Amino acid sequence: MISFLDLKSINGTYGEELKKAAARVIDSGWYIHGKELEAFEAEFASYCGTKHCIGVANGLDALILIFRAYMEMGIIKPGDEVLVPANTYIASMLAVSANGLVPVPVEPRADTCLLDPSKLKEKITSKTKAILPVHLYGQVCDMDAINAVAAEYGLKVVEDSAQSHGAYCGTKRSGNLGDASGFSFYPGKNLGALGDGGAVTTNDDTLADIVRTVGNYGSREKYINTYKGLNSRLDEIQAAMLRVKLAHLDEEIEDRRRIAHFYLENIRNEKIVLPTLTARTAHVWHLFTIRTKDRDGLQKFLKDRGINTLIHYPVPPHRQDAYKELAHLDLPICESIHKEILSLPMGSHLSDENILYIARTVNEY
Repeated sequence: MISFLDLKSINGTYGEELKKAAARVIDSGWYIHGKELEAFEAEFASYCGTKHCIGVANGLDALILIFRAYMEMGIIKPGDEVLVPANTYIASMLAVSANGLVPVPVEPRADTCLLDPSKLKEKITSKTKAILPVHLYGQVCDMDAINAVAAEYGLKVVEDSAQSHGAYCGTKRSGNLGDASGFSFYPGKNLGALGDGGAVTTNDDTLADIVRTVGNYGSREKYINTYKGLNSRLDEIQAAMLRVKLAHLDEEIEDRRRIAHFYLENIRNEKIVLPTLTARTAHVWHLFTIRTKDRDGLQKFLKDRGINTLIHYPVPPHRQDAYKELAHLDLPICESIHKEILSLPMGSHLSDENILYIARTVNEY
């Protein structure tokens, strides 16, 4: 059986380095807010091209803390609206709701499945304060168009970069394309920890300070609390693991691109819609997603032939019980994507024989 993702194999490539990094932390006797975190934050900020990186507990917290910081700054207040892609993982909307803000779903483009900038203005009201573009599957949204709308209406742009570590739009990387960005280092990400982890990147000094402070119980100085804060910190072990893997991230991305390009060149089936690439972005292929009208039939066909696939995602956020208040919305493009999307195996665990077999099998469907 060909695994969709094999983290044991992927992390095994860097096994000795990871073990040495873990031993370094264990021997240090310092496990929270230490030198490993400080080094990783500097290295990841440099990689993204931003002034600041703040390590946090996970990707959802990263987004929650950004919006919380804007509220502490008086830029956003409870009840304000945030424009969010209708086609996304529910965490994007949860980050908005967690702050007492209102997520407003916006239809995606049918070709890229990413937020459609041309549909933003029709959703903007006097309560709209931010846009949350999600760089889904590893491809950056049309940030030039999104930033232009934001500038026209005075809105903040908060990137959800959970799936786009290292992706470019023009000459800038994901994480440096808006006012702030939230990253996830969940183990299955292109840059994955060996547990949960996340980060906020930004060039805004005030935002960075508040995010760091709120995530540390609202405290800059021990036992002195400026805000009603949270406990959301990237620990030393995970920072050390991420430092090892960050050094190899571009290699991982190139391997994913090689596999994706093979799929694009060799999958030829009129029942299958392949991913669409945009001109100014550099895809990092966190996921390789195809679409077909008979998604469940294709998934069974592939499983019966030894190929594991996943669905990202079967139910859109506005159709979840958690967001019953949005169930009345008519979002046909989003819903068609969620009914048709299927993710093929992707990652450096795949051999040349694996990807050839996958392409041939998809063609046989």
